[in-house]
Amino acid sequence: MAIAAAPAAPDLQRRVVRLQVLTIAWMTVEAIVALAAAWMARSSALLGFGGDSAIKLFSAIVVLWRFCSKSDSGEAEKLAARAVGGLLFVVAAFVIFSSGLSLLGYRESQPSFAGIILLIVAAIGMPWLASQKRKLATQVASPSLRADSTESALCGYLSLIALAGLLANVTFHAPWADPIAALALVPLIAREGWEAIRASRHCSNCSSI
Repeated sequence: MAIAAAPAAPDLQRRVVRLQVLTIAWMTVEAIVALAAAWMARSSALLGFGGDSAIKLFSAIVVLWRFCSKSDSGEAEKLAARAVGGLLFVVAAFVIFSSGLSLLGYRESQPSFAGIILLIVAAIGMPWLASQKRKLATQVASPSLRADSTESALCGYLSLIALAGLLANVTFHAPWADPIAALALVPLIAREGWEAIRASRHCSNCSSI
């Protein structure tokens, strides 16, 4: 995850902060709705998605802190990149855990129309949010923002997988479909987490915002 150093600008910082505030607001709603729907529908797919959203909420807060921090920006960037990288590993572990519960038939899930609507909105909105963060990450040379953009993109992928799982379960009664697909994402999540942590070790040229 090599990000070339770029000159910092106040308008770029404001754009990053606005995106992170938007992310925090959405992730709060997403986590609450997904977990509530998971509880009512007894859906492991929604449970995994909601837990993943909660983790991404903490990640977004970490990156917002990095760009609002008045301390040395290099040290703040290193800490934020490591924290976000670590949270990506937590996401991977959570996906494995929730997928395992589904495959073991821990609970028989029920249809959840609220969950389906939420997943459709996330599948549309999160890729856009990820692309905006990725562009800004390159401009401000921030490994932590780059990793956070990956988490937003993963949220979009996971929403599609969870949506496919819910629809397959409703249509074909195939509860094993979504955990199998989710497990296929684990290597990607772990790789991005490692890249974020590795990038934090070479942060001497990070943006001085």
